[in-house]
Amino acid sequence: MEKVQIYKIYINEVEVILKPSSQVTLEDTVASGSLVVKYTGNKKHLLDYISILEKSIKSEKLIIHFEDFQKLKMDFKSHFTEIEAGGGLVKNEKNEYLFIFRRGSWDLPKGKIETNETKREATLREITEETGIKKMTIVRKLMITRHTYRSNVGKRIIKKSHWYLLDAKKQTPVPQANEDIERAEWMTMERFFSKKRQVYPNILEVLHTQDTAEIVSKVQIKIK
Repeated sequence: MEKVQIYKIYINEVEVILKPSSQVTLEDTVASGSLVVKYTGNKKHLLDYISILEKSIKSEKLIIHFEDFQKLKMDFKSHFTEIEAGGGLVKNEKNEYLFIFRRGSWDLPKGKIETNETKREATLREITEETGIKKMTIVRKLMITRHTYRSNVGKRIIKKSHWYLLDAKKQTPVPQANEDIERAEWMTMERFFSKKRQVYPNILEVLHTQDTAEIVSKVQIKIK
């Protein structure tokens, strides 16, 4: 059986999937809101897709496929600089999770991994800096998400975020104002999803991990 190969990233909240042509399915081609295109081998054509998505949302999902998956992925990433970040889904003894509100959206604490710092060290440091929460224990790694943005000088960046599940005693959060964090708040999943909230799609993926999927499935999810 052929090994499943996939590279998933969000551009302007659109889910972009790179995959080998041999693994494109009928479901891919008929799914509502999905656009499936074959890579021509010309890197400029990938940049055209990236530019269109950065300017406006044309579909819910874009699937780009090519016979040589490694070349597709390498050519796509050549248009970006990649940075790595560590972030966490922090749970307390009351089954509440730690959320932050920044720049109009609900988010989870995360930040760039510094030189000579491990992913886990960065995760613990960033959560403390952004929320004031201390004495956390990392339970396990949850997943990796990727999304793009532009730097202050217009450079295209891929942020590759490593997400962890953590335990902590309930403490009063202190939002980091100089990072534009307006609120840091403990909430159960039921409370978080009980009302309409602006949430980034990559954050929703973290909230739908095996640890919370059963809870989330029982409530009415309202976003945007």
